[in-house]
Amino acid sequence: MTNAAPPSALPEDLSLVPGPDRHPQPALDTPHRGVIVSGENGEEGHKAFYIHIEARAGKEEEVVRMLEDIYGCVLGEPATGPWFAVRYAPAIFGIFEAFPSIAGRDAHVAGGGGDIFRDNPRMNAILASPARVYRLDILLNKAEMGV
Repeated sequence: MTNAAPPSALPEDLSLVPGPDRHPQPALDTPHRGVIVSGENGEEGHKAFYIHIEARAGKEEEVVRMLEDIYGCVLGEPATGPWFAVRYAPAIFGIFEAFPSIAGRDAHVAGGGGDIFRDNPRMNAILASPARVYRLDILLNKAEMGV
């Protein structure tokens, strides 16, 4: 009998795996896009984004201000349901946000929060690397999903 570990089901490129990564990557020295999006729209139904955000050293409070700015935008979006900004580690943040449909999620992307992530000069100044946006399907929920 061997004690060999079973092969990992994780892809080799862990940037494709949603969820917090407690070990931030080194900051990019070259300009980058504000976000990298992965995942599919899938079938119609409740949708979500998980967004992984890493601050540049010394820019953590500016990332908090960015999250506050995004929060101000989503308050006026009827199709944005539950929305959470979280801090996982001193320089690692995340957003989890849910929507009633693909159209609701798309409307959110076209709105003010999306505009903030499309502000490449701001993102390059405060983010160590592009925010990683993961499209998710919500399987079960206990929350108002927006309209």
